[in-house]
Amino acid sequence: MPTKLPPSTLLVPRRFFSSTTPKHSHENPLGLPQKGTIPRFQRGLPAKRPIPSVAHIIAISSAKGGVGKSTIAANLSLAFTRLGHRTGLLDTDLFGPSVPTLFSLNSPPNLTPKNQLIPLTNYGVKTMSIGYLIGSESAPIVWRGPMLLKAIQQLLHDVDWSPGLDVLVLDLPPGTGDVQLSITQQIPLSGAVIVTTPHTLAVKDAVKGVEMFEKVDVPVLGLVQNMSLFTCPCCSTKTPVFGGTEGVKKMCEDYGMEFLGDVPLHPNIGEDASRGKPTVVAEPESERAGVFMDVARRLGEKIGLGGGGGTR
Repeated sequence: MPTKLPPSTLLVPRRFFSSTTPKHSHENPLGLPQKGTIPRFQRGLPAKRPIPSVAHIIAISSAKGGVGKSTIAANLSLAFTRLGHRTGLLDTDLFGPSVPTLFSLNSPPNLTPKNQLIPLTNYGVKTMSIGYLIGSESAPIVWRGPMLLKAIQQLLHDVDWSPGLDVLVLDLPPGTGDVQLSITQQIPLSGAVIVTTPHTLAVKDAVKGVEMFEKVDVPVLGLVQNMSLFTCPCCSTKTPVFGGTEGVKKMCEDYGMEFLGDVPLHPNIGEDASRGKPTVVAEPESERAGVFMDVARRLGEKIGLGGGGGTR
């Protein structure tokens, strides 16, 4: 039977975010009881360990913040579920966790008898986020590198996804730093999806993300363009608010990537996300939800998900 996490270990105390020296061990920044040890970081590349009961892992990435990556990740996980796949969503953005808001979940998770976190589920998707553990949406994570990397280790390897997932979607933080490299070096990824807007600066940063995955031998499954065209509700005129798509298409051609989909700029997408009911659930028959469904189908074909209904 799952057990409740004791208050002393469930939440990160407020004093942890103060300027005083924290009393917590760097070995266990989430405050999880441990049996055995998690491999320490070492020189050279660590051996990759698969996540038990997870068949495929897809990383959703953007080298630039503010392009809607978390909203894309949430809607893609819901689209995979609608296609019949057992799906999970892991929020690895420690400084700005979005999954609790996107899925309207804020309860602290329980522990299994083996001291693993039990995911919280909504809309058929199993989810895990450090946002469930910090106790307050306004509480900042004031951790240095070693603690961040240890937290990532625990989120990757101390969550119980049983009885199994066909696909686990990783919502990566923006950038190409320690957290991203740690994830790509610790677990086998089926591939990565790059999210960008048509804006020139966003496209330039997206290139950095592509090259990072190439350096660590993670296949880039394709690119999703977000907030591309705005359709006026009065006259139906389509306007490229952030510029044309020429830069994105050229980037795909230069790197041999597939253009997976074009998500329009629509107020409902943001509103759906902010009220904890993403578009694929809130408006499943809309054209916008159809874009996410099409992208999920194409990704499923690329990694061999098949028709869903069980891990492989």
